[in-house]
This record gives sequence, C-alpha cells and structure tokens, in this order.
Amino acid sequence: MKKILLFTAVLFSVVSHAQYTDQINSNRPGQSMMAFAVGKTVFQIETGVNARMEKHNILNYESYGGVFDLSLRYGVFFEELEIVTNIQYEVDQYSDALYTYTRNDFRQAVIGAKYLVFDPDKNYKPEVNLKSWKANHKFKWHSIIPAVAVYAGVNLQGKTPYSFPEDGFSPKAMILLQNHFGKWVWVNNIIADKITTDYPSYGFITTLTRGFNEKWSGFFEVQGYSSDYYADGITRIGAAHLLSDTMQIDASISTNFKNTPSILYGGIGFSWRFDADYNDILLPGKGNREDLLEEDKAKEKKERDRKKKKREAKREFDTDPDGN
Repeated sequence: MKKILLFTAVLFSVVSHAQYTDQINSNRPGQSMMAFAVGKTVFQIETGVNARMEKHNILNYESYGGVFDLSLRYGVFFEELEIVTNIQYEVDQYSDALYTYTRNDFRQAVIGAKYLVFDPDKNYKPEVNLKSWKANHKFKWHSIIPAVAVYAGVNLQGKTPYSFPEDGFSPKAMILLQNHFGKWVWVNNIIADKITTDYPSYGFITTLTRGFNEKWSGFFEVQGYSSDYYADGITRIGAAHLLSDTMQIDASISTNFKNTPSILYGGIGFSWRFDADYNDILLPGKGNREDLLEEDKAKEKKERDRKKKKREAKREFDTDPDGN
C-alpha cells in the first residue's frame, strides 16, 4: 500500500520521507503512484489478479473475465530515480446481440521513469520533545507541503480489443504529489496519457491511505479521466497486510457509477521487495538510519539519567542526617 506506515514513532519523526524505508512501500492495491522511489539498487515486484465485469446498456454488450497486473520497479543511479514497467493482460468472454467470443490481449503496457524533484523533509529535522509524546505527534503545518515527483513513460501495447481507436506508441506523463499526516498518507496523480494520438486522455487519481497498526492499512481512492473517446470515474476501496518487511498482500474492489458501461472488478495482490544489495546512504540534514537511532537512544538515556539524578537529589533533600 502507498506507505503502509510501519515506522516506529521515533524513527518516523526523524527519517520520514526517506526513499528507502524499513518496510516495503507498494503502490498496490490502488492505481495511483507514490512520489517516492524504492531506493537505489532495490528491485520490487507488485502483482495481482482481478475478476472484471463490464456491461453496456445502450450498446448491449457484456464481458466477464480476469486481468493479470504486473509492475516492476527498480531504483537506478540515484535514490530519487526508479524505472517502472506496468503490464495488464486481460482474458474475457465478450457477448453482444449477435456473437459470443473469447478475447485476450494487453490492456496496458507502459514503461517509464519516475524522479523525485522535491522532498519537503530533505533538510528538515524537527526537534524531538523527549518530555511530551503529544508534542511530537501534534499536527505540523510543514506536513501540508507535498513531496513532488515527475513521471514520463511510453505506451507500448498498440491497438488491442481494449485500446482506443488508432492507439499506438504514445507518451504518458504524470505529476505525483504525496503528503503525510501522521497515520494518514495522501497521494495525488495528475495524468496526461496517449498525448500524441487522436484521443489524448487527461485525468487524476487521489488516494487516501491510513495505517491501522504495524500490519494493516486501508485506502480509499477516486480516479477520473476524460477524452473525446471515453470518460469515466471510478472509486476503489481496499486493504493491505504486511507479511514481513519485504512482502505484502492486498485486496480491493472497484466500481464506476454509470451504465455505459458499468464496470465492477476486484481481486487480490502480492508485493515483494529484494533489497539485499541496498546500502543506507546519508540523507542531507539527516544522516543514515543507524546514526539517527543511536542519536535518539543517546538523547533518551541522557534524559533518563537527568531524571534519575533529580529524584536522588530530592530524596537526599527530604531525608535528614539521622535518616528520619
């Protein structure tokens, strides 16, 4: 899920928004793309299977089938850069007033690259209040500033039963925004697709995710897109469960709100991260994760020692020389 939010409170307060996190960060089960990359040398697979139903009341057709979804992500050159490949392959049975036949082809095949151009926390290191948990977790106006990434890719699938007329090789571009509000993560994508074709498509995806605990998170998503050929709006809900630091399973359901056509689909997915070759890097103004944890532990120990000395001094003051 977009940020399954599994940092401890202290770690989150000092290293939030780093490219690489202790637990896997998957774009699944939603369709939006987070602003942050997986991390240099990190390879990630995000895959799923969906059952899909589509019915058009005016054109009098319906289709039932399944969609296989595969995304491959790899961090290259910099912490901020990743290569992304997304493939969707559908097999369904299509029926109209005259015929019933089976179709199978690519619904989507896109390869591109994403780069984080702005991280609001890159040089931001808020002071940790060792005396107040509430002070460390109250709303911070700084969180309103989103992380910003850009994406550029190319559609490769050409003309298929699921594509627009005259589809072919065409560019796709996105602006990706991501905010963190405590246990909430808000991701927004602004999309321009099939730009050079006769039917360019423009749209958005907004996704709100909440971490419930260290293993579970849920999301709600709204997607809208429009072109001269087709326009629609879709909502999604779902949840993700962390199996380990590198593996996640998820489930979701999606629907639109019209009957030309009506669309309903849902399924399950799996994400896996390979990070054996990853090395922690120094983040400007932050340092690496181990140094930050050691620094925080040292601060906590110093505070405990101070309180202990204060208690001992108070006991000595309250006790007279005869021990009374």
